[in-house]
Amino acid sequence: MSETRSIFSGAGAPHAEPDGASVQGPFASATPMVFAPALRERRFDVVVTRGGTVESRHRVHAAVVDANGTLLEGVRDPHTETWWRSCAKPFQVMPLVRAGGLERLGWGSSQLALACASHGGEPEHVALAESMLAGIGLEEGDLACGAHEPLASRGARLLRESGDRVTRLHNNCSGKHAAMLARAVLLGEPTTGYEQASHAVQRAAHETVATWAGMTPEQVRVAVDGCGVTVFSLPLANMALSYARLAHASTHGDETSRRIVHAMTTHPFLVGGSDRFDTRLMEAIGGNVLCKVGAEGVHTFAILDRGIGFALKVEDGSQRAQFVAVLAMLAEYGGLPSPLPESLRDAAVRAVRNTRGEQVGEVFVSVASLGAPVRNDAV
Repeated sequence: MSETRSIFSGAGAPHAEPDGASVQGPFASATPMVFAPALRERRFDVVVTRGGTVESRHRVHAAVVDANGTLLEGVRDPHTETWWRSCAKPFQVMPLVRAGGLERLGWGSSQLALACASHGGEPEHVALAESMLAGIGLEEGDLACGAHEPLASRGARLLRESGDRVTRLHNNCSGKHAAMLARAVLLGEPTTGYEQASHAVQRAAHETVATWAGMTPEQVRVAVDGCGVTVFSLPLANMALSYARLAHASTHGDETSRRIVHAMTTHPFLVGGSDRFDTRLMEAIGGNVLCKVGAEGVHTFAILDRGIGFALKVEDGSQRAQFVAVLAMLAEYGGLPSPLPESLRDAAVRAVRNTRGEQVGEVFVSVASLGAPVRNDAV
């Protein structure tokens, strides 16, 4: 267990901010982070077996960092730079929260959770996103994200049965987009083009991501995410640092951080959905792990009471390896209950089945090489 004293001091101490004040938070005065060598280094892969031998391997890169910026562990290359994707959502919504936007909008923790979500497009998600837009005088057509099928199987089934069309509200990022539109409205900025990197909403998100990740905005590359807004590229160690800082700040006086963490951990269904991994994980652990999926094999998470942040990238972007790796790393740091809840067991060691439903192999974390015989041992 790490120390519980605050790492904040001087000008960087948490403080209440009126609307229009700095949106960067308690680390605004910090210098860019330079990491010392990792205290521990190792390698592991997520392997896929058949007939007792390794048929496929997914290479994993990861970093474990505490709130002071100590690189506790590096898996393969903890400084691998990649696109952060949806893992950045808690920081993209920070400018809205820190400037008093929730109060002005009359929004609570449910709306905040959906703003941080990669939701499953279930009726509850769609209705909440629609109400968020209605509250600022906008509608589905104002969202810059495209329409796609619900990510949750329940959401897809209910949409099919209803005979309704897929809309932009079903997009897993519709809550984030609704919050960005709300920020534009409160700033008095145009809502058209809010997704562009040059817009005030995206510039503030860029600055906030850089600050919490221990970087300057110039060090954080920008591109276009799958949902149409800006996406940020940064090293895994800096991603992990941001989540470690968020975990620490949420329990040491930064009200914005506390509200974001509380919203996500108390409304896990809104963050994901009825069969979504982040939801199952946060429900099973009961509030001490903050977890956020990203596309292409990226995941960022934190053990809250220890102020430890994790970031991993499955090199080939495979989601079948991603969740297995997340659970293995949490287990290594005592972040999972024992015994593992039933809802997580199929994600910890996944079965490989043939078309008759027979189990013919497994997917799990191992150091075994391609073609080698293996035992089902986590590393």
